Amino acid sequence: MFEYFVGYKLGLTATPRDYLKKFDASKPTSRDPRELERRLLLDTYRTFGCETGQPTFRYSLLDGVRDEFLINPVVVDARTDVTTQLLSDKGYAVAASSPDGQAAEETFFQRDFEKKFFSTATNQLFCETFLKNGLRDPISHEFGKSIVFAVSQNHAAKLVQILNDLADAMYPGKYQSDFAVQVTSLIPDAQQFTINFTNNNLLGSTNFLDSYKTSKARVCVTVGMMTTGYDCPDILNLALMRPVFIPSEFVQIKGRGTRKHNFLTELHDKVLKEQIGKQDKTQYKLFDFFAVCEYFEEKFNYDEVLKLPRPSEREDTPLPPPPEPIDQYEHQGTDALKLLAEQAIGTQGMKIDRMFFEGFENTVKADPVLQRQVDNEQWDQAIEYVTTQLFDKPSEFYNLDKLRRAAGVDRRLTLREILEKIFGLIPYFKNKDELLEDEFQKFLLDQSADALSKHSDAIVSLKYFFKAYTTDSRLRDIIENKRLTELNVNPAFSMADFKAVPKEWRDRIPEYVKDYVPLNQFM
Repeated sequence: MFEYFVGYKLGLTATPRDYLKKFDASKPTSRDPRELERRLLLDTYRTFGCETGQPTFRYSLLDGVRDEFLINPVVVDARTDVTTQLLSDKGYAVAASSPDGQAAEETFFQRDFEKKFFSTATNQLFCETFLKNGLRDPISHEFGKSIVFAVSQNHAAKLVQILNDLADAMYPGKYQSDFAVQVTSLIPDAQQFTINFTNNNLLGSTNFLDSYKTSKARVCVTVGMMTTGYDCPDILNLALMRPVFIPSEFVQIKGRGTRKHNFLTELHDKVLKEQIGKQDKTQYKLFDFFAVCEYFEEKFNYDEVLKLPRPSEREDTPLPPPPEPIDQYEHQGTDALKLLAEQAIGTQGMKIDRMFFEGFENTVKADPVLQRQVDNEQWDQAIEYVTTQLFDKPSEFYNLDKLRRAAGVDRRLTLREILEKIFGLIPYFKNKDELLEDEFQKFLLDQSADALSKHSDAIVSLKYFFKAYTTDSRLRDIIENKRLTELNVNPAFSMADFKAVPKEWRDRIPEYVKDYVPLNQFM
């Protein structure tokens, strides 16, 4: 790479970090005088000459999803009675005693889970919900390969025990405590475990289907070892059984499931392959037990300084036995599921993936020249100003193509639409189908009442032809060049669809579309 590129520095990272954001060197936030030095060393933007916080080139998760290299998760928002209280502003309050023996009240929050606040019932419910709702392997139909993220090594050990007990009850005699495995730095050969899990031979191979190679161990329970840089494409489930407060860590964790995979590659039975048919990974589930997605979507302050990790907190560093934590509380009661909701994340992605568009939005709103042009509806001047003054500058490298991708809409946005949305003139970007509906309604208004009433029973067929002709360049070519026989093998708009359109409308619709509908926005 260094021989190929004309330059002397090349930085490649999935999660760039800026530890100087909003940091005032004159007001140190730590007693350690070396804090500024550590922040400088950890600031990957500064290291590679991008002090503005914008990389020279960016290829985001959203780009990968739209280019069909990666997939977004289906988020399973699962909260229990206990975690709902821990997540609330008031926290989970319990009766306690003060050092002088007086009655008092102790309050715990999500950060205290498995540190000061312990609940066997909650961990049990986490695991039961996970196993009941997780995706199954499409070939062997056993529980899909998964990674569970725990609070600590002790917490990981508890979860492994619970998962193995549940699996033994669900699949008697199949696993013998090999269903879930703890993969943390205190476990001998833990690094090799991660490699074996990728290679589908962790604790052996599946005992569900002899001709199919997949790991016998189905769940790896970790704290930080498998968070970043770990590639296992056939992962189907991720579970956050701990809160997460750092955006780069959240991006890394959900990135473990984004890889695509063809499950047939590990099936070595040709007859069975033909019977089963195509089995590509099209989704993965992200179990969110601590409202992590909601936190990064609605509550996280993306301008706040990220807390520096202390060297002594690294998981791969041997630690002395920790002191006994104070104010511990063991919840002895039961716990119940309060919320279980699934949401498929579309191409628009999560807020943490959309920050590029928001950066442009802030830049545009802060420009007084552009504000004045928009207020005066001088759209040609505004578009010219953005193109010449804001696009493709070394500090940000904004351009229309990147903004379109970041906006997450299934059609081509115009720069005017983007500006209208930023300045609040339109509430949102209409998707392709909504825009097609608008164009079709304009078409109907342009027709005579007699013509419409004569074919009122064919409105659905007219709409289908209108939408197909507007969005499909191949269909337009077939219609314009009268190669109608090709409709017999056209999967998008068939000969039967064409015959359902009354004859007088077969020319009227194409003529209207060519004259009045801007096709570029639907590409």
